[in-house]
Amino acid sequence: MELSARSRGLRNMLYVQQSLGPKEEILMGARFHWMYTLSAVFWILFGLFVGVLIGYVGVWWTINEAIRARYMADMPADIYEQAWNMIVQEQGGYLKILWGLNALMRFSILGSFLLGLYFFAHMMIVKATTEIAVTSERLVYKKGLIARHVGELNVDRIEGVSVRQGVLGRLLGYGRVLIRGMGVGEVLLPSIEAPIEFRRAIQEAKQMSDRDKAEVTTNLRTTDEF
Repeated sequence: MELSARSRGLRNMLYVQQSLGPKEEILMGARFHWMYTLSAVFWILFGLFVGVLIGYVGVWWTINEAIRARYMADMPADIYEQAWNMIVQEQGGYLKILWGLNALMRFSILGSFLLGLYFFAHMMIVKATTEIAVTSERLVYKKGLIARHVGELNVDRIEGVSVRQGVLGRLLGYGRVLIRGMGVGEVLLPSIEAPIEFRRAIQEAKQMSDRDKAEVTTNLRTTDEF
């Protein structure tokens, strides 16, 4: 059976579950959309692409310089191909030519790979260490692996909630939620799955809080009358 967006979001909410009050319950936990993971994978592919492109240009330039130094500048395509293969064979193959590039080219290739890997790892760590949830009493936004940053906002201090979705976000079901709170200004959450459902959960928590306050006020008035 497929879980609802609220049930799926409750996974990996260790901090939120540990910090719950006696009568507090989690209404919904938000989680990153699969597009976020796809964006992280893109950085690895981009780093590979740039590295391969730099390597290809370096190898192409090296072989062409060798051909120009040995043969005439212009030659028919079939003779050029034979000359290309001869140069590659003489220099020990493409990998040896690649390894023989100057230090700057080799550093650029390695740097492209490492940069793509860094952005991928950074985004996945953010995904793994971020907890966003709305409980019956508060909104919790925790992030960070070693240096932990936790933001909490009581639902009774939330003034408004809006959802930011582009065309692609509407089609695929992801977006960002903007919360306006008294004394804290605006809190913009990262792109999450089912943002409209999350906004509905915040509104539900706020209604519960208002209802509880109204009951307390009614009970106090009744006590005063007696």
